[in-house]
Amino acid sequence: MNRLMPRLLLSPAVATLLIWMIVPLLMTIYFSFARYNLMQAGPLEFAGLDNFNYFFTDAAFGPAVRNTLTLLGTVMALTIVLGIALALLINEPFVGRSAVRVLLISPFFVMPAVNALMWKHMMMNPIYGLVAQVTLFFGGTPIDWLAEYPLASIIAMITWQWLPFACLIFMTALQSMDREQLEAARMDGANYWQQLRYLYLPHLGRPVAVVMMIEMIFLLSVFAEIFTTTGGGPGFETTNVAFMIYSQALLGFDVGVASAGGLFAVLLANVAAIFFIRLIGKNLDK
Repeated sequence: MNRLMPRLLLSPAVATLLIWMIVPLLMTIYFSFARYNLMQAGPLEFAGLDNFNYFFTDAAFGPAVRNTLTLLGTVMALTIVLGIALALLINEPFVGRSAVRVLLISPFFVMPAVNALMWKHMMMNPIYGLVAQVTLFFGGTPIDWLAEYPLASIIAMITWQWLPFACLIFMTALQSMDREQLEAARMDGANYWQQLRYLYLPHLGRPVAVVMMIEMIFLLSVFAEIFTTTGGGPGFETTNVAFMIYSQALLGFDVGVASAGGLFAVLLANVAAIFFIRLIGKNLDK
């Protein structure tokens, strides 16, 4: 009975996990090998690898993969570098530090669609946006960022939202540093850059790994910002894998092809996760 009780207590969680994750995955695998179009009635037919072939030969496939990886790498690099810089900046005591911390963290709690609309209309609008007004104030010509630099604009929106998360993780990690070690380094004549290289950055190795893994999970499925601002365009300039799957499923009504794309997205996420885990593990072992 003592050995059975833990299993009984865990069984609801395990059953929920199976229903919530495993069953949809199995259905996606099933639909990926079937001709399933919502606009066509009739029983499902076995399609073999036709859905995968159609998805991989789609004109949007190459740009979608490239945009997904570009967005992932750029946002991660910017949030880590800027997050460490901001965390180091607000780690030192100054008047109003608590208020500044709250203001820095608040963008993370903004919904992605609201974040996208705010940047589209309040910041990047070429007529009445804040960036346009600042540009005019200094005698420049406003730029329609979403039309001329669409992917960079999407990256800016997502970086702004995820930077507080990275900053929060790094700021928490800095609070656990050994202050006596820092004081000893300063007494030995170590300047700030030497402290940064030999004390701060090694201490932030594991927090960086945490930020990279969590951001990777969410950034591979970015959708709301693209749907709300550019709709994947112009052309395929901002189409990523998630938006391409949406287009196949809800615009093309082809569930079979969209399911094949979903399996590719799962494979891409796992490959990226394995790569980052090994890369981070090697760096932490040094």
